[in-house]
Amino acid sequence: MIKVRPRGNESIQQMIKRFKRLCQREGLTRDMKRHSYYEKPSERRRRQSRKSVRKVEKDQEGFRN
Repeated sequence: MIKVRPRGNESIQQMIKRFKRLCQREGLTRDMKRHSYYEKPSERRRRQSRKSVRKVEKDQEGFRN
């Protein structure tokens, strides 16, 4: 759970900005978007396999350079 405590004379807008940044670093925004609709198990497996293929290709590209 992300907690944001006020620092000195920090305004509400600065606290909200800091909270949003922490949420983004933790991956909560991406997770919320992914869970905002139902994803069939076959689509989830397909997405994960595409992600792993991209990662392998990126790693191989690093070896070439």
